[in-house]
Amino acid sequence: MTTLFTGYRLGDLALPNRVVMAPMSRVRAAAGGLATPSMARYYAQRATAGLIVSEGVQPSLIGQSNPGTPGLHTDDQVESWRQVTDAVHVNGGRIFAQIMHGGRVSHPDTTGMRPVGPSAVAAVGEVFTPTGPQPVPVPRALGTAEVPEHVRSYAQAARRAVDAGFDGVELHGANGYLISQFLSANANLRTDRYGGSVTNRIRFAVEAVTATVEAVGADRTGIRLSPGGPFWGIEETEVAEHYTALLGELARLDLAYVHLEATADEETLLGLRKAWPGTLVMNPVLPLGPKQTGRGEADHWLGLGADLISFGRAFIANPDLVERLRTGLPIAPADEATYFQGGDNGYLTYSAYQHTQ
Repeated sequence: MTTLFTGYRLGDLALPNRVVMAPMSRVRAAAGGLATPSMARYYAQRATAGLIVSEGVQPSLIGQSNPGTPGLHTDDQVESWRQVTDAVHVNGGRIFAQIMHGGRVSHPDTTGMRPVGPSAVAAVGEVFTPTGPQPVPVPRALGTAEVPEHVRSYAQAARRAVDAGFDGVELHGANGYLISQFLSANANLRTDRYGGSVTNRIRFAVEAVTATVEAVGADRTGIRLSPGGPFWGIEETEVAEHYTALLGELARLDLAYVHLEATADEETLLGLRKAWPGTLVMNPVLPLGPKQTGRGEADHWLGLGADLISFGRAFIANPDLVERLRTGLPIAPADEATYFQGGDNGYLTYSAYQHTQ
């Protein structure tokens, strides 16, 4: 019988369990988008996960969404990440880098440049900047001839990730960032080959994944998707049709996995499970909701055909989450006030479960 603690083969990787640490922004990078010794310790503490997916890593300066996030577009950034991947591997873990281009969800105060997007339509909400939250500006719409440059940025960052010691990469195609913006019905108002029909709106995602596969191999490439998710004012229509078409195109590439968030109803998600023949990572709980994934949600989705289950917030305060899930120990709550404040408090200050006599 398959359980959360049954091993799984993911490409060349032998995962000891089916627990995935989901990507989570922790904004602890140093100036210049460099990874730090604290980041190495943070990820190494959680290396008992079957697979770790890193926080979102920008593939270019213009792709940076928030201050304090790390990059994979300079040689210094690559070098800085080696301490992280080495620490995870020494502790017996496996780690993919999540490549995240913010697109319109950015600000000139963060990057020094006007954000870009599929169309000149602003996201809804405020974005973090070096001086605090500010309204998201209207992005500059990418010209058709510019789009391939941003497609290539994912592949170039993936190559750098492998150079830095990552076992693979996950393209962030969810949560209202650039790939998600191209998939959207209201952020993408284009009339060229990247807009309008379902075939055209999925084109950017397919091209970005294809370029990444060509750069580092299909078994090192995954993608995260949030079907129907409303992040940053994103609206999507024909969700089942849209994502079935996208998964059909991606299926030709034999990716390492597709990582789905539970942003659609269960019937739609089960239809997408049927449409995707490969490894499915399921994130059962809404990223911004009040609940965090536990053993019950994990077992439910394993029973419905997911192969791996990702846990986000539960990993923040529980570096030993796999053991807590295995033995039924309580899951400690995280201090939300420390999520994005920087420093080691609320980052390295959580410990493994203390057994009392």
